[in-house]
Amino acid sequence: MGKAVEITDANFEEVVLKSDKPVLVDFWATWCGPCLMMAPVIDELAVELTDAVIGKLDVDANPQSAAKFGIRSIPTMLVFKNGEAVDKIIGAVAKNELEAKVSAQL
Repeated sequence: MGKAVEITDANFEEVVLKSDKPVLVDFWATWCGPCLMMAPVIDELAVELTDAVIGKLDVDANPQSAAKFGIRSIPTMLVFKNGEAVDKIIGAVAKNELEAKVSAQL
């Protein structure tokens, strides 16, 4: 493992909405500096938070999911539980802040 799950418009429902674990979705893009800063943090969380699903969704390649959840600035991380978005983090944040948001849903 050791890497975040790639989430796409095609697998969003299966990976995120139907998950029996909390899911952190990092909405990002290749041209976004703060997104690239967050990438190693997201991958670290994917290794450490084994009771949750940690994934990344490229907003340029998957515009439907980004539009559905009203993503207007990136990086935006949404935490899902039982198919519902229960928390939102916008911008580059400290790892412990992200970890606390996900852990709160475990």
